Amino acid sequence: MRKLLRIFGVVVLLAAAAAAIYWHRATAVMREAGPHTQPVELVVKPGATVRSALADLEKLGALSDRRAVELFLRARGWPQIKTGHYEIAAGASPEEILRQLREGRVVLEALTVIEGWTFADMRHAVEAHAEIKVTLRGQDVAGIMTAIGHPGEHPEGRFFPDTYRFAGGTTDRELYALAYRKMADTLDAAWNARAAALPLASPYEALTLASIVEKETGLASERPRIAGVFTTRLRRNMRLQTDPTVIYGLGASFDGNIRERDLRTDTPYNTYTRNGLPPTPIALPSREAIEAVTRPLETGDIFFVATGNGDGSHEFSATLEAHNAAVARYLARLRGARSRGAGVPR
Repeated sequence: MRKLLRIFGVVVLLAAAAAAIYWHRATAVMREAGPHTQPVELVVKPGATVRSALADLEKLGALSDRRAVELFLRARGWPQIKTGHYEIAAGASPEEILRQLREGRVVLEALTVIEGWTFADMRHAVEAHAEIKVTLRGQDVAGIMTAIGHPGEHPEGRFFPDTYRFAGGTTDRELYALAYRKMADTLDAAWNARAAALPLASPYEALTLASIVEKETGLASERPRIAGVFTTRLRRNMRLQTDPTVIYGLGASFDGNIRERDLRTDTPYNTYTRNGLPPTPIALPSREAIEAVTRPLETGDIFFVATGNGDGSHEFSATLEAHNAAVARYLARLRGARSRGAGVPR
């Protein structure tokens, strides 16, 4: 019996020693740099377990000893990991990888909403994005505004043009809500810092005029001066007479060419036939356009026309006679460009 007890004691000691050695190995493995020398991409799908994630990491060559990692986790506890698309850094240790999965530090996708787009343009980009979960497809614009908590509001101009970064699987509703808040904050800040005695009654009127300035501006530095032309016209009760509003009012019937009859065709957006601002914005304006209309550069000019120099610049005039001369110069450059086979100058 004593001999058996001695043998059993030796076996226990050997097992304990082996367990200690293996535990030491498992602990070391957790902190060792991974065998992968390049970043690897890991997708953790809904319902995935830590074991399945470790198996995927092993297949990707990012784990040197999966069993040692599992032993460590059985002893210390299995972490909760978050779903998503991850980029695992080259040489990341199992400890670093699990921390990344636990914290949900996923690869961020991107959506760029461009200044001057319409809401329809933005919606098309959102619904075409492979990593955005589309939940509002088929809803009319009223339904979308209700879904983001702003029923009864027209969507045009309400969403801030920017590059948005988000985790894959983010919903369209979440992105619309984010862009709406960013535009509201931008508009509030600009309105609170506005120049005195603006001929604009509300932040919404500023947003509407900013959308026109955005569409009329080819050279960014001219935004405040273009805004100043429009605010001067509003002060003098002159019609704005701006083509982009006419084009917006034509909607799908606009074929790319604006004609004299279009300028005479009355719509709520035709600023040749109607006084004041159109009923809504006509595009998504940039921060710079909003700031331009809340602090415009008024020089007494009430007209502008493209120079045709190719840089998007305009020639500004304070009188109709000077404006007509500027238009004649532009038309002459246009004819010259066409005779040379060049494109239409801006």
